Amino acid sequence: MKLIPSKDGTAIACWQGGTGDPLLLIHGTTGDHTTWTSSLALLQQHFTVWSLDRRGRGHSGDSHSYAFARECEDIAAVIDAIGNRVNVAGHSFGGLCALEAALLTSNVGKLILYEPSITLTGSGWSAELEHHLQVLWDQNAWEESLLLFFCDLLKTPQHEITALRASANWAPRVAAAHTILRELQSIDRYVFAPQRFQGLKIPILLMIGGDSHERRFKTADLLQQCLVHSQRAILPGQQHSAMRNAPELFARTIIEFLDHP
Repeated sequence: MKLIPSKDGTAIACWQGGTGDPLLLIHGTTGDHTTWTSSLALLQQHFTVWSLDRRGRGHSGDSHSYAFARECEDIAAVIDAIGNRVNVAGHSFGGLCALEAALLTSNVGKLILYEPSITLTGSGWSAELEHHLQVLWDQNAWEESLLLFFCDLLKTPQHEITALRASANWAPRVAAAHTILRELQSIDRYVFAPQRFQGLKIPILLMIGGDSHERRFKTADLLQQCLVHSQRAILPGQQHSAMRNAPELFARTIIEFLDHP
């Protein structure tokens, strides 16, 4: 494990393994560096893979006041510490952080966004859900918050929730549940401004689960229109968690994109 200081001094914990060009993996809400466990060995056969704990969880630090901008600075700081031409893959909220971080550093080689959390219409977020989460947050009811997030917002199938609760990283997810509300509020307040990304000329892959909600495809349509060198890859039979449920498909899609000239 390595600790890399962000712009505000917060220490971001990172892990490194494998050989080849660098690939940085950015997990989503409730996750940590273990999000990628199922697909990590496959990716490490082709790349030097870096994974991290985003601020507020695991071995990383946090700050007294939270701002989405700090998350993006964290990613840029890690990229710059790794060096030149770092490929970056971000999932969900981590995809949004990765997209914004690409505007803060010139060291991104290729960018992979797996269903980044950009809210258009029909996201499932509501004042009622926010209030419910706030009540649970005030009660330190972290596991209940986590289940609410997966069940009510992500609409995760019950068999996936059962598997998650039986996995080794359920406890770290519960420990990080205090970050759910602040990240969802950041997503709700985020406004995608296409003109800000006109100068982003790097190759970008937009990954979508073939069985994902229609809103995921609408977001991909918007991004593909606005990001000059973007393309999409649909993962058949998958939704929002292919890195766990179809690790070979997930890894192969990334490998093919990064290996293509």
